[in-house]
Amino acid sequence: MRLSVSLGFWQDRPPGEALGTAVHADALGFPELWIGEMATYDAFALATAVAARTSAIALTPGPLPVAVRDPVMIAMGAASLADLTGRAVGVALGSSSPHVVERWHGRERRDPPAALAESATAVRTLLAGGRADLDGTVVRVHDYRLRLPAPRAPITIAAFGPAAIRVAARHADRMVVSLVTAASAGRLAARLRDESAALDTAAPPVAAWVPVAVDGGARAREQVRRAVVGYLGAPGYAEMFEAAGFADVVAFARTRPHPAELLAAVPDDLVHAVAAIGPADEVAERLASYPVDEIAVLPCSTDDDPCGEHTLRTLATILPS
Repeated sequence: MRLSVSLGFWQDRPPGEALGTAVHADALGFPELWIGEMATYDAFALATAVAARTSAIALTPGPLPVAVRDPVMIAMGAASLADLTGRAVGVALGSSSPHVVERWHGRERRDPPAALAESATAVRTLLAGGRADLDGTVVRVHDYRLRLPAPRAPITIAAFGPAAIRVAARHADRMVVSLVTAASAGRLAARLRDESAALDTAAPPVAAWVPVAVDGGARAREQVRRAVVGYLGAPGYAEMFEAAGFADVVAFARTRPHPAELLAAVPDDLVHAVAAIGPADEVAERLASYPVDEIAVLPCSTDDDPCGEHTLRTLATILPS
């Protein structure tokens, strides 16, 4: 199983620790770094800063919300990153949440599957050096071609629901799922294979983002607990947690309690259902239980393991040759 690294942007840690995690991932030989976007750094700006402090690791900004970033912005960002750094670059696309799109950015989150498919179509054309000409139901792009060298970057699509998986089967070079149980990852990968078979195409590989803390304890569990709270009542995720045996927590989340009350109600078992925390052998066994092609490790960063260095050093010993 391939291992890559994703920056965690943990809410309880200084944002700048992401650079430290990136430096360790590069020095330890991990092949790829995922650089997402939350409430702090712009993904392309951070990716450029990472390149200045590392030597070889490939850079994949995203998943980038297609309701916020249009195809030209995404292609320009990828081409700029590749041209300025000389690195191998990919892009990941996603739909993001209604809160981020509508509340933070004041954009309309209309027909996410169509927006995802149309964005992927236009972005692929642009990244290949073509002139985009798309008048879709959500996305419209005309008369633009990259002035920088075309990076021909692979496209990853973040998917969870059936419609998004259908988009990934048709448009993605890789699909990524985030904060899911091993059983759910298996079901999503199987659905992708079914959708690809219906299109008579080979299924793209599947990556799973998994929080990891080798020899982690209470601090790591609390960090992941805070990360999963927002997913408990979300469509699809709620059903996943119910299937994993946490229907009572999901029911409580649906009553919209105070965030502190909901956080306190999340049991350790739920945290361990979507994360790999514990001794090295248990972490390795847990990651191996995911029936996917790649694990994108989100190393927990705590006072016990700043920047996730210990976690990454341990995992580096089980990197595939």
